[in-house]
Amino acid sequence: MLAATYSRYSSDKQSADSIADQQRICRDLAQRFGFAVAQEFSDPAMSGSNAFRPGYEAMLTAAERGEFQVLLVEALDRLSRDQEDIAHLFKALNFANVRIITHAEGPINELHIGLKGTMNAVHLKDLAQKTHRGMLGRAEAGKSAGGLCFGYRAVHTLRSDGSVTRGDRRIDPAEAAIISRIFEMFADGGSPITIAKTLNGEGITGPNGHAWRDTTIRGHATRGTGILRNELYAGRMVWNRMRFLKDPKTGKRVSRMNPSAQWVTTDVPHLRVIDDGLWQRVQSRLGGIREASGANAADQPKFWEKRRSVHLLTGKLFCGKCGGAFAAVGKDLLACGAARRQGICSNRKGIRRPVLEGLILDALRTQLMTPEDTAVFVAEFTAEWNRQQADASAMVAVKQRELDGVNRKLSGLVDAIADGLRAPGLQQKLDELEARKSILERGMVDTRQPAPRLHPNLAEIYRQKVAELQFALGAPVNGTAVLEATRALIDRVVLHEGDEGEGLVIELIGEIASMVSLALDKPNARQTEEDRGLFVSSVKVVAGTSNRRSHHSTVAI
Repeated sequence: MLAATYSRYSSDKQSADSIADQQRICRDLAQRFGFAVAQEFSDPAMSGSNAFRPGYEAMLTAAERGEFQVLLVEALDRLSRDQEDIAHLFKALNFANVRIITHAEGPINELHIGLKGTMNAVHLKDLAQKTHRGMLGRAEAGKSAGGLCFGYRAVHTLRSDGSVTRGDRRIDPAEAAIISRIFEMFADGGSPITIAKTLNGEGITGPNGHAWRDTTIRGHATRGTGILRNELYAGRMVWNRMRFLKDPKTGKRVSRMNPSAQWVTTDVPHLRVIDDGLWQRVQSRLGGIREASGANAADQPKFWEKRRSVHLLTGKLFCGKCGGAFAAVGKDLLACGAARRQGICSNRKGIRRPVLEGLILDALRTQLMTPEDTAVFVAEFTAEWNRQQADASAMVAVKQRELDGVNRKLSGLVDAIADGLRAPGLQQKLDELEARKSILERGMVDTRQPAPRLHPNLAEIYRQKVAELQFALGAPVNGTAVLEATRALIDRVVLHEGDEGEGLVIELIGEIASMVSLALDKPNARQTEEDRGLFVSSVKVVAGTSNRRSHHSTVAI
């Protein structure tokens, strides 16, 4: 019977040898039960509360494919510490006819899932509470309970017992001078955008060596972020403003504000960078700007409740000069953020969103997937399909030769055992050959298929369907589905700075996978997801230059 092992440790401070130790325990477990270990999966330095782990996902995929029948683990908490995740895993493996056996608990059943899942979840909660309590003690003592911010350096001193102190900070004079300058410039009427451009123009780097941004300087009022709102510069440390929760859909941490009553404020005069007078001038101006903008209105939505609208080109616009993102710099006005807000790019030309969207929709319909390009695509697609099928046939032949060799070795071992031969390691060698034979036999399936049928009038069908999408975008009732279907046709849009007297030159790069799928005839019943994957790996159609695989045309505005 084939087995797989899974190993994990949660912290990058732990030794990487932990994986090797767990794998050795699992192999001993396999030998005890008489299993042949076919695969080993691992996730170093990854939390057990996170189900989005590469090794974990690969193990689930292999189980669903029937590549092993038993999963061996040191302990159940190596798989997950989350109750919901461990229950889901148990169901998924049970459906795939895969058993779980651990070194600590033995064969796993529903009772283990219920009890151990609860115990592991309680352990996580208890660990989080202890960590929070430790951080609270450090914050009340005026020490850092998190990362360092711009303007400070960590200080480590050696205690008499040989341990090192943590959480102490000191002012960095060079960075403190930049902070003072930012406060003075803003107090004198300079905007965060102007300050960022000035610092970038002088070659002064910002936090973590990045270019200065207006948001880095201005920050967020409620969160207390940004250079101008950081109370540490005024000699007060505020801790526990926010808590972090795991989004069950993505596995990523998201922040939420804590009630102000839970904030911990500690005076740290030795870390003061800005005097009270300058601090109050800056805060007064920030408050006036916020009041004038209406952000203090009672009905103003909280920052986590407000989401930016997703437009046709959201996240798909890039500057041809610096490679940065084009973003909104005014109502419906799009421009290079690095040029307008940071001053580190020379492409200062902008374009109105409705104008750009109209040009892109017209280009999708009329300039991409022309009959000439489609004919080239169909010919090259067929050639690539045939090449992949030839490679698949060659691979089957290679596996067949190896399988023949494995069968010969197995026959020899069986004959030797029948003749009474007993030698150390003979059974292990037999198990290894049986495991390899099983893997090879599963890989011997001939996956060759006829190429998917591409409609002879592919280009015209594509244009008609894009026109339908363009019309549907104007109908509010169609909503998100039509918008996402249209967005899927666009890989990226690059906006280049035109010649003197010209506007932007737009380069549209279409996603050929979605473009062809939109115009495909009804899929052949024998067509698989792997077959359709050819479209994903194909070259992109560029609205730009002419060559064998793409058609290019530029639009100057």
